[in-house]
Amino acid sequence: MEEFDVVIIGSGPGGYVCAIRAAQLGFKVCCVEKSKLGGTCLNIGCIPSKSLLHTSHIYSQAKHHEILGISFSNLSFDIKKMMKSKEDSISILTEGVGFLFKKNKIIHKKGFAKINSNVEVELTNNKSSEIIKTKNIVIATGSESSVPRDVLIDEKNILSSTGALNLAKVPNHLVVIGAGYIGLEMGSVWSRLGSKVTVVEYEERILPNMDQEISQDFQKILIQQGFDFKLSTSLNKVIKKNDKISALIENNGQTLEIDCDKILVSTGRKPYTYGLNLEAVGVETDTKGFLKTNHNFQTSVENIFAIGDCKSGPMLAHKASEEGIAVAEILSGQAGHVNYDAIPSVVYTFPEVASVGKTEEEIKELSIDYKVGKFPFTANAKATVMHETTGFVKIISSAQTDEVLGVHIIGSDAGNMIAELVIAKEFGASAEDIARTCHAHPTLTESIKEAALNVEKKSIHI
Repeated sequence: MEEFDVVIIGSGPGGYVCAIRAAQLGFKVCCVEKSKLGGTCLNIGCIPSKSLLHTSHIYSQAKHHEILGISFSNLSFDIKKMMKSKEDSISILTEGVGFLFKKNKIIHKKGFAKINSNVEVELTNNKSSEIIKTKNIVIATGSESSVPRDVLIDEKNILSSTGALNLAKVPNHLVVIGAGYIGLEMGSVWSRLGSKVTVVEYEERILPNMDQEISQDFQKILIQQGFDFKLSTSLNKVIKKNDKISALIENNGQTLEIDCDKILVSTGRKPYTYGLNLEAVGVETDTKGFLKTNHNFQTSVENIFAIGDCKSGPMLAHKASEEGIAVAEILSGQAGHVNYDAIPSVVYTFPEVASVGKTEEEIKELSIDYKVGKFPFTANAKATVMHETTGFVKIISSAQTDEVLGVHIIGSDAGNMIAELVIAKEFGASAEDIARTCHAHPTLTESIKEAALNVEKKSIHI
């Protein structure tokens, strides 16, 4: 029977990063994965969706380059080649995880894991089963799509995000249930390629967990791009009529039937813990199925840890990776730590939406006195020459200390720009610190400096 210092269940961004860091720290590590290395993120989530967002954005941009003096005749796209590019990217990155495992002498075992006790994991696959011993267990099993009751995902007409990443042709009309980041990203892909996109959202606004001003402005931008929104609206049921489908939706007691080609169900995700035998070994979960953990990521069983989507917190790949590193370092006696107030969030549409820290609504609820500085990309030189002036930077700081509390950006390349603000949050920077930092000209990041200046109404270019 093989024995390890750490057995990690799941090889997504939490699991494989935890495995590598633990191996670097001298632990004998085994990583168990039921499917392909890289988990949801690399195989059916972050990477394939960003591949399609990238290629569809290039196509969309090319259609509107006349303003730059560039024109194309007979512009077209090949959906098969787009999908192949996506699959090639997945292969390169998943093979990269395998290479890193070999480099760091991590044992990779493929199969389903069942926790028999706090020191024993049973591994089964189609051919055999085995039991491995371990001093510590890290559960990094991620999440799966959460589907409304009575809706059956067939990945043909009624899709999860997985099916939406693998369509063979562009739908004439795509109905998206849920206006979170997954629904808006996938809606953007197919809208750019020619689909009519209708988004149905139960809440009264899109991206309901983001800053309200951001979500309201972003909705206007998406409407200009051709999106149709049905807010404060619920899905009653999906109706199949021969080869046609329709969504029966309800708003304020009124029902509407929307005929469409495909329905993407994007109503959130839930922790995936199937078959782990948690209850039998005493690992506690909350009412939503998330594993309960303390500040050291320990579950109710001392040497069983949980990271990533299967525990509470934002369901983000980079959050899982940070937790994976923290757990490995805690196991080695170091002070592993994750600052959850400095975890960035990005929506990879165009323009991108990025944020870090608290929303204005959260700050109000905490009764904190605050100041706001904003700067529009219409007044930014680089954005002007790029003809990408949609959006703005919004910085919220404490009225007493000027410490940056939250930053929210709508704009081209916002996902990269937010990194500067994450560092600012991590080091407890003030708005004045950012305002007094020299930013290269001409760059989009000058808008960050200008927004920081605008906190005290000292912006130069507005």
